[in-house]
Amino acid sequence: MLINLLSGDRPRSLVLTLVLLTILVCLALAPFLFPGVRSLETAARICIFIALVASYDLLLGYTGIVSFAHTMFFGLGAYGVALASDHMGRGWGALAVGTLAGAVAAALLALLIGLFSLRVRAIFFAMITLAVASAVAVLVSQLSGLTGGEDGLNYSIPRELTPAFRLGEVAGIRINGKILNYYLVFFGSLALFLMLLRVVNSPFGRVLQAIRENDFRAESIGYRVVWYRTAATCLSASVAALAGSLFAIWLRYVGPDTTLSFEIMLDILLMVVIGGMGTMYGAVIGATIFVLAQNYLQNLMGVAAGATEGIPLLPHLLDPDRWLLWLGVLFVLSVYFFPTGIVGRLRLRG
Repeated sequence: MLINLLSGDRPRSLVLTLVLLTILVCLALAPFLFPGVRSLETAARICIFIALVASYDLLLGYTGIVSFAHTMFFGLGAYGVALASDHMGRGWGALAVGTLAGAVAAALLALLIGLFSLRVRAIFFAMITLAVASAVAVLVSQLSGLTGGEDGLNYSIPRELTPAFRLGEVAGIRINGKILNYYLVFFGSLALFLMLLRVVNSPFGRVLQAIRENDFRAESIGYRVVWYRTAATCLSASVAALAGSLFAIWLRYVGPDTTLSFEIMLDILLMVVIGGMGTMYGAVIGATIFVLAQNYLQNLMGVAAGATEGIPLLPHLLDPDRWLLWLGVLFVLSVYFFPTGIVGRLRLRG
């Protein structure tokens, strides 16, 4: 049944299989294996970014479309939940309405962008998506009466998803609404990832890969390239919006910096490249490594700097304030040694 669910797309590498299983188990049992607010926050972000990066890989890796508007769709989903919760009050109905509205709005906007822009060359489409995303980010900041502007929005979610709701103890761990919220994020992200995995291994996904390799040949044998590209863009946007909704439910706050920032778009690109383009499993590896580095690399560098105090120059190089420099170095090294991404390299080794 699991093989059918994955559409036969096996990792095709023993090491990759073990790594993926380790990540799955760690995320599934995160509240019990890694107790603590920061650990749970990191695990939730990994789950959300796996779904977000996988949705972007559907565009970049499987269809060959370069877009800079993905955080815009992510933000639409987040703001959908925020606005619905703010106006409808605390309740499951507000979450459902906000999630649905965000996904539909993202799909419609992607449809408009796709129909008007996907006929042009790839570089022009990328510039158009960048312009639209920038315009939406400015609009959200300007409409402070509706969106909260630069300050963003704080809102209430159902009490069952907050720390105030308590269920008891399991293995010495207090089960409260925050843990229930985490499992909502975990299973929601897992469902989105498995859906995308099935899509890329379906006949639709095979056509997208054919278009990526040679769009003229795909058009000549009867496939409407613009239609398939537009459909992929709409699907990718909807999944990104759903990931944004999960992020909004988890964080209970949305703002331009947390959902619409161009820095998030760059992070998504880095995760896709590190994990491996055109491999859904690459989203899992890339998101996990990058989010862990963002959250713990600075601390590790602090420990390393303290341990090498007697060595000239090294403590200065390992100063925690230089963590972004070393993150960049790690990225360059990963691209140099893993040009097809970590997943591609592991599959070559078998």
